[in-house]
Amino acid sequence: MWDFSIGRSVAIMFGTWPFILFRMIVYFAMTLAYIAATGTGAGIGWGVGHIFADGGPEGTAFYGGIAGFALVSIALFWIREYILYVLKAGHIAVMVHLIDGRDVPGGQSQIAYAKAVVTQRFAEANILFVVDQLVKGAIRAVTGLLGGIAAFLPGLDGLVRFANTVIRISLTYVDEIILGYNIRIDSSSPFETARQGVVLYAQNGMKMVKNAVWLALILWGVTFVIFLLMLAPAGAVVYLLPGHLSGWGFVLAIVFAWALKAAFVEPFAIASLMQVYFKTIEGQVPDPDWDRRLSETSRQFRELKEKAMSSFDERPAGPAPQPSV
Repeated sequence: MWDFSIGRSVAIMFGTWPFILFRMIVYFAMTLAYIAATGTGAGIGWGVGHIFADGGPEGTAFYGGIAGFALVSIALFWIREYILYVLKAGHIAVMVHLIDGRDVPGGQSQIAYAKAVVTQRFAEANILFVVDQLVKGAIRAVTGLLGGIAAFLPGLDGLVRFANTVIRISLTYVDEIILGYNIRIDSSSPFETARQGVVLYAQNGMKMVKNAVWLALILWGVTFVIFLLMLAPAGAVVYLLPGHLSGWGFVLAIVFAWALKAAFVEPFAIASLMQVYFKTIEGQVPDPDWDRRLSETSRQFRELKEKAMSSFDERPAGPAPQPSV
């Protein structure tokens, strides 16, 4: 079935409890921001509707809620780089140490320690964000190069499309796995290391995708249960909002479920896939044939290589290497 240990993934999560707590605070703060903005927008719309709307305040309350929801979404879009830099990358840095059996600081000092590791590797959030986006684009090309399953299921186009959709969704956390590889090997060139990581993933693609699909199925089940459990508190929140906003109960249940998923489920998924990836690539080197195939099919992979080359070109010349003895 799968090649990761569920027990070990859970142990890694408990071992990084300061980051789990940090995730809970951040993502539930986002949830509260959504609730507050939606409620405030609905309240303003309700008041405006009483004064100006001929059809009653319900419609304006609904549109006010949409406006508040949209404003929070825009704000979160602009701070996504900081969240990626401190929260995701820092957590992965500590996970890598635990997977390799290395000691990391305990308690809240984990966060400061991880931030220092990430800063050393990437210098600024923008570099990490660019690497992350290029890796995501390059990984999308991997599924096509793996051939999918279309050749084995002629005439079953609907089933093929569904299966390939499952595969694409299962690759949600691959960029985090490559980031973990980048941190693990302690490279001085994040773009070059990311290129190597993508090639290593591609040449072991069938095994990685198999585990990612199994993990995606597990996580979908857990997330759906979380969503059902969140319907009740979301309905209670909507009941307190002004106007007839019953449709928002479903939306807020999704937001609640998203917050719990980001706080607990995502770290479990990342820890599981990193176990498989690190074990699978042990002793391997990037296959030049896969490097060439990715270069031919993925614009993002070519850009990753170009940035890797330019980072080498811009590096100041140091002392000549000494021959080993």
